[in-house]
Amino acid sequence: MTTKSIKTLFACCFAGCMLATVFTSCEDMFETDSDRQIFDPALDQKTDSMFYTLGILKGLQQVADQYVMTNEMRGDLTATNIYTETDLRSLADFSADITNKYDSAYLYYRIINNCNYYIAHRDTSLRTGSRLVTIPEYAEALAVRAWAYLQLCKNYGEVPFFTEPLVSIDDANRQVNKKNLRQVCDELVPELIKFSGTPVPDYGEIAAGVLNSSTTDNPEEKKVQSRYAMIPVDLVLGDLFLETHQYEQAARYYFNYLRVNKWNLRQAYINLDENFIMLQLKDKMPSSFSMTVSGYHWGSIFNIGSTNDMITYIPMAANRLYGIVTELPRYFGYDFYSTTGGTANSSARYLLERQIDASDTYNALCAAQDYYYTPGTSTGGSTVVRTAELGDVRRFYTMWPVAKNDSSFAVMRKFTSANIPLYRTATVYLRLAEALNRMGYPDAAFAILKDGINDDLLSYVAVGDSTDKAAGRYIRPVTATMLKTTIPFLSDENHASFDDNWGIHSRGTYYTQGSFSPYQLDTIVGKKINELQLVHGMVPTGTINDTILAVEDLICDEMALELAFEGTRFADLTRIARHRNESGVFGATFGSQWLARKLAYKHPAVSLLDEKNWYLPFK
Repeated sequence: MTTKSIKTLFACCFAGCMLATVFTSCEDMFETDSDRQIFDPALDQKTDSMFYTLGILKGLQQVADQYVMTNEMRGDLTATNIYTETDLRSLADFSADITNKYDSAYLYYRIINNCNYYIAHRDTSLRTGSRLVTIPEYAEALAVRAWAYLQLCKNYGEVPFFTEPLVSIDDANRQVNKKNLRQVCDELVPELIKFSGTPVPDYGEIAAGVLNSSTTDNPEEKKVQSRYAMIPVDLVLGDLFLETHQYEQAARYYFNYLRVNKWNLRQAYINLDENFIMLQLKDKMPSSFSMTVSGYHWGSIFNIGSTNDMITYIPMAANRLYGIVTELPRYFGYDFYSTTGGTANSSARYLLERQIDASDTYNALCAAQDYYYTPGTSTGGSTVVRTAELGDVRRFYTMWPVAKNDSSFAVMRKFTSANIPLYRTATVYLRLAEALNRMGYPDAAFAILKDGINDDLLSYVAVGDSTDKAAGRYIRPVTATMLKTTIPFLSDENHASFDDNWGIHSRGTYYTQGSFSPYQLDTIVGKKINELQLVHGMVPTGTINDTILAVEDLICDEMALELAFEGTRFADLTRIARHRNESGVFGATFGSQWLARKLAYKHPAVSLLDEKNWYLPFK
């Protein structure tokens, strides 16, 4: 990028920030009672924090569609069709240039500059009694800034980096150095770490503009719970460390967030008794099939506040009169903003002219999963778990059939409330699994998929005798020690907080837990190693590295099954590819080759073997 274009970017950033942070509309979803601009250096009143924090969060709304599209269209879970617009199509085939409307570093820098100003000028010494009242908002500004820089580096590689606010044209014209992700991490992490464990700001309900559920189509009857719009410091720290291959540090901060907030990965199932699912699967259900499950419906995860799974989302307005809207529901086949389409889940809102389809890769991955069930009989007092070829049933909520007898048309339902997820409990546990695996504990990572990390896991610790595999003992003693000390889920102090943890793969395939399920480490890893050899040319080493690679692929698959279309996929793929290149165990370019094969169906305009082609043109 030329010096001239950098100056132009920051001049635009400065001008845009000045305009974007004035709260002018009384109907805006982040409306406050303040008429201040963020460029008011006072920032010396306790109540100012709320106004400025909500102003910063408006920037997340402005970048929401870009965040999702640049990740999903370049990933392996989506496909274009005859209705797909040019900008989306060029993202999908890696031909996007600086004219692409989803390629805008400026939107992220607008967020960063607002955060920089707040951080530079906020008085953090203000107290109510002994409580420092502005610290949660100050920490939030640090977290949002770091998150924005993280997205920039993932999209563009080396990026202009500045932490002082641009408040004049002279500032915009100054020389700005460029930094890569590791350098950005080194710059931002020391200050972020000081605020590890800080709770996110919580102002209760803030102004109308988002439908949080399907109970009403009147946006005035819905409020946004402000805490769900905030980005926790520890999760950003975990992401920065994970992206830069600092795996133990990543695991520590993911764990710290889960410990402080007591987040369990709860059981959440699709109800197979729903008519359209039964119709789809009836020919595959064995005669012994029966299902009795407890837990909440997996689809309810996306109704904000109805479960404990959603951590952070970007709440978009219910219509343009109430603030910033999103095109994402329409792209995936749902007319959220219809005034004539009936109730929120009415089939009249489903659009034949959807622009994004699920890819054959996504459909094949879902269909290839075994479903584990208990037929209601037992032998010798033992639970019987059998396998049915039903696939992962999360796909039936993710891609919802419009008609019970029509399997050719489906609508992606995760955005039908116009809320864009950034972090869910599942997101955190899957990234934790990725970190634990790369730390050298693939059995702990597999436990997150299979059983969940809870006290029951200690009954699966191997003791070295020949009956271990038959008894389902797949946890090594060294791993059990790590889970009591280094990442202490199972320490005396912490274990009770995680009693309710369940394996995430069970959300779509049901009975994965315990020694009686066919879902066992050796079996599943063995199948994955065979796949990696056949498809990706893996040459086994006969060491734990083979297991680490296979479990990493299983985690990558689980990210697709659980987080499909939520805006993380291309970043997940490239991060894992870099892990593999960085380790060099299977060759210095094994990760690049793996990524190129996974995306070959898109017929990319450039070679994805070259990492520089993973980035968008900077504008």
